Amino acid sequence: MKPAHSWRSTFRYALEGIGYTLRTQINMRVHVVIALGVIAAGIVFRISRMEWLFILAACAFVITAELFNTAVEAVVDLVSPKVHPLAKAAKDAAAGAVLLAAVFAVITGGVVFYQPVLTMLRHLL
Repeated sequence: MKPAHSWRSTFRYALEGIGYTLRTQINMRVHVVIALGVIAAGIVFRISRMEWLFILAACAFVITAELFNTAVEAVVDLVSPKVHPLAKAAKDAAAGAVLLAAVFAVITGGVVFYQPVLTMLRHLL
C-alpha cells in the first residue's frame, strides 16, 4: 500500500503543477497577466464587493480551465503519443473549455467595467 501524502506535500504538488503550467504554457502566462491587469483596473475603478466577486471568479475560472487543459494534454500525450482521433477530441474539448471560460470572463469584465470606463471617458472628453 502506498503511504499517504502529508497535508503540506499536497499543497507543494499543487503549486508545482501551477508552476509547471506557468513555465510551459504561454496561454497561462497570458491569462495571468490579463488577470493582474483586470485586478489593477478593479482597484483603479473601485468596483464594488459584488463586482470583485464576479471578476475574481471569472479570473479563477479561466486559470483553472487552463490548468485542466494542460493536465489533459499531458495525459493524452503520455497515453497516445501518435496522432489519434480520440486524442485530438480530448485535447480539442479541453481547449474549448478554456475558450468558453475566457469568453465568460470577457463578458463579465464588459458588464463590470462598461459603466466605469464610460464615466471616465466622459470626464476626459
